[in-house]
Amino acid sequence: MKPSSATVVGAGPNGLAAAIVLAQRGVKVVVLEAAETVGGGTRTAELTAPGLRHDVCSAIHPLGVASPFLRELDLETYGLTWRYPEIELAHPLDGDETVLLHRSIEQTAAGLGADGRRWEQVFGPVVRDFDSIADHVLGPMLRVPRHPFRMAAFGIRAVLPATVLARAFHEERAKALFAGCAAHAFQPLDRPGTAAVGAMLLVSGHRFGWPVAEGGSHAITLAMAQLLEELGGTVVTGTTVRGLADLPESDVTLFDTSPGGFADIVGAALPDRPRRAMRRWKHGPAAYKLDLAVRGPIPWRDPEIARAGTVHLGGTLAEVATSEREIAAGRMPERPFVLLGQQYVADPSRSAGDLNPVWAYAQVPHAFDGDATEAVLAQIERFAPGFRSQIVDTHVTTPADYAAYNLNYVGGDIGAGANTLRQLIVRPTLAGYDTGIPGMFLCSAATPPSAGVHGMCGYHAAHRALRHLAATGKPGATDVRPG
Repeated sequence: MKPSSATVVGAGPNGLAAAIVLAQRGVKVVVLEAAETVGGGTRTAELTAPGLRHDVCSAIHPLGVASPFLRELDLETYGLTWRYPEIELAHPLDGDETVLLHRSIEQTAAGLGADGRRWEQVFGPVVRDFDSIADHVLGPMLRVPRHPFRMAAFGIRAVLPATVLARAFHEERAKALFAGCAAHAFQPLDRPGTAAVGAMLLVSGHRFGWPVAEGGSHAITLAMAQLLEELGGTVVTGTTVRGLADLPESDVTLFDTSPGGFADIVGAALPDRPRRAMRRWKHGPAAYKLDLAVRGPIPWRDPEIARAGTVHLGGTLAEVATSEREIAAGRMPERPFVLLGQQYVADPSRSAGDLNPVWAYAQVPHAFDGDATEAVLAQIERFAPGFRSQIVDTHVTTPADYAAYNLNYVGGDIGAGANTLRQLIVRPTLAGYDTGIPGMFLCSAATPPSAGVHGMCGYHAAHRALRHLAATGKPGATDVRPG
């Protein structure tokens, strides 16, 4: 009997994850990718000086090493090597004060003064239980957890606005450290649910660290593609799917696309109700990125920052909250929140001689069409006086550039959707991965658990597809995992 077949549209981390799950269950899988290489948000390129390896989008991967699915794949066999900095994250404040995130929660707490004990009380229980709840945290919210009490410990923190959870701390150091992580949500920090992203990143950092992939983020999806091919799957690059006529015949089809992109592809085949859900999917603020070739290390005012893989440049909790509120309102803040990656600290192979690649982006309004270069550089110079004089070359990626680079990044939204509480729960439909067309499923970062290089969107979508195959009596369609 002929085995079940599947087509996956898009070879980003989630598309490849979905394909791997299906191939592991005996389904014959073909992945179609519009670009000439796999990767989506994980590609790496020489964007400035020769020999410097710049991550095009994603760069630091706490959720990659925390992902239950990626951890079970043994991607190290296929060339992936995680590299860890001495310090996971640095968040400088004006003057000489810097707050540091270490993998050790005790070491982090020791640097938080009077808030050290409180930091351990807030995050310690979730860190200790993380392995037992990771599959649920990194999945659909509307389901019964296997460990309800342990999940509740995370949930009561996650549902809060970040500004409310920050009240657990008395001093600015702990408040700022948490605010910088919560700002990864690209949402005003006084909105419900914004504490979830900050808590997730901090807990992942304490449990697994904030590593980089040796040689560049592209190593993650290259390893996944190699595993898929070993399992019998096929990846076809340079193939754009514009409509249903571009798809081969298969039993199930999974789309690593935005909801709007999916609606465009399937057209009139999509029933009215799911079409309205796909079309009203809301996209969030954008990223404006600078890739810099810098001679020597960054001259941080506090030398400890030079040991960190990631640096959050935003100042106090109040400053970060103001920046997030402004961009959500469509206004460019004078001092935007800037994320800076020093991947070369953990992975010297990224550098060339005394030139180092610096990755930095500001959070800006959706579809922002202005020039934020000066604002990004000013935030770096604020904490690293003299930095500009070390810049040898600069490559700018605007929101429009990101939208052209990846059709999922509508308006420069690299998270593939606004992290509002409603959309965190209903992403983009109550059914999660179902699209309203039997046998077709969405598996992109618009589905639970949302953005990040963890593959869990594809993992859960693939299990939904396997249940569909089993229900229709297709061979080789066993779903042995919940999701």
